[in-house]
Parts: sequence; C-alpha cells; structure tokens
Amino acid sequence: MTDKAAREKPEPLLDPIEQSPGYDDTETNVGIWGHPIHAMTVAFPVALTFCTLGADALYWWSGELFWARAAVWAAGTAFLFGLAAGATGTAELLLVPGIRARAPAWTHFVIAVMLLSLLGANWGYRLQGYESAILPYGILLSGFNVLVVMVTGWHGGKLVFDYRLGTSKGSG
Repeated sequence: MTDKAAREKPEPLLDPIEQSPGYDDTETNVGIWGHPIHAMTVAFPVALTFCTLGADALYWWSGELFWARAAVWAAGTAFLFGLAAGATGTAELLLVPGIRARAPAWTHFVIAVMLLSLLGANWGYRLQGYESAILPYGILLSGFNVLVVMVTGWHGGKLVFDYRLGTSKGSG
C-alpha cells in the first residue's frame, strides 16, 4: 500500500435501504390523537402472560381450584388482547414505509406472531380441563410464554427507543 493511499479517507458506505423514499417516515398512522394504539394495547397481553404463570405457580403451591380458573381466564384474555395488539402492530408495519423498510421491525413481527400462536396454544390446552392442564405442561408453556414475551417486548422497545418507530413527532 502506498503512502498516498493510506492517507486518503475511504468513501463512506451507503445503505441502499436508507436511500429509499419514505425511510424517515416512521410516525404512527394507527393512533388516537397522536398516541399509537399498538403501544397502548401490548401492555395487556404482556401483563396477562405473567399473570397466567403466576396463577399456575399459585395453583401448584396451594392446590386451590380458584388459581386454575384464574389461569385459564388469564391465558384466554392474553390471547384475545394479543390479537388486538397484533392487528394494530401489523397495520403499523404495513402502513408506515419507514417501519416496513427496517429488518428489525420484521424480526419483531415474526417473534410476536410466534408468541401469539403460543398464547393461543396455552389457552386452547386449558379449555379441555383447566385443573389437569396446569401440571406439568401448562406451567411449562406459561414459563416459555413469559420468556418469549420478554424477548418480544425487548425487541419492540428497541424499535421505539432506538429507532423511534411508531411514535408521534408531536405538535412542537
């Protein structure tokens, strides 16, 4: 390598995705008065997934039938609210060009769809006999769901806080 070549700065690499039209358009299109509906709806399935695991653990510990019933209700409600959160998240992904252009948004989408199928499986497994479904497979599935919801939530948080996806720029 010559001295002249060593002193010259290399040309910066250009990301072809960043050059696409609409890349900077990341503001929410599915919201109420600038508040993204997806961000408002994901809290429910996340919390109810943890509640399902908690109710399973309390049933295992106490043997009280109440906790088995609470677990089936929490699992079902987590799945149903997950459908709502998934619908709003899918709408954001498909309607906003700056979100659609980013690979991490698609990764979050795939993990979230997998979580939704696991939540449905957890609820469906319990519908045949919620008391007998808890040990051992119900509680294991609930624990796995908690792990997947944490990964999905971490990914979604990175999209919002690092990339500012799905947020509103506000009026100021």
